[in-house]
Amino acid sequence: MTYMMCMFMFGLVMGLVVVASNPSPYFGALGLVVVSGMGCGLLVGHGAPFLSLVLFLIYLGGMLVVFAYSAALAAEPYPETLGSRSVALHAGMYSLAVFLGGVFFWGGWYANFWATADESGEFSVFRGDMTGVAMMYSSGGWMLVVGAWVLLLTLFVVLELSRGLSRGALRAV
Repeated sequence: MTYMMCMFMFGLVMGLVVVASNPSPYFGALGLVVVSGMGCGLLVGHGAPFLSLVLFLIYLGGMLVVFAYSAALAAEPYPETLGSRSVALHAGMYSLAVFLGGVFFWGGWYANFWATADESGEFSVFRGDMTGVAMMYSSGGWMLVVGAWVLLLTLFVVLELSRGLSRGALRAV
């Protein structure tokens, strides 16, 4: 289990490096899918399978639609790949920064992060993530509405930013 969790953490950090190195929207969306999958794997390993499923479905169902629209409107003739010089330089700098940050903060920070939500409640009737589901639907309903409005606003902002002056792939011929 420790090896799987380390692989999930490594994949999460490498996916974030891919997103931060700013390739074309196609590879950025691929990096976001990797980050979402690895983060959900970490949540499953820590004892929150329902929360992981909800996060994965909402993220892939909602936010990747925005990136599909922005990729369709960007329509670059020669998109920058992950192996191009500028993207590889940025990815190397970010990886070096992550490594130096890990070396700087190495002293015993990881000892308490391996406990799952189910290890602390030996006499509990419910799983650790079920109380969070009840709270999300009872007192967090207004936050779900605010989150939906923020996603809608993000959709319009991304579409306006990716439109540019040439109107992308939807320009009049």
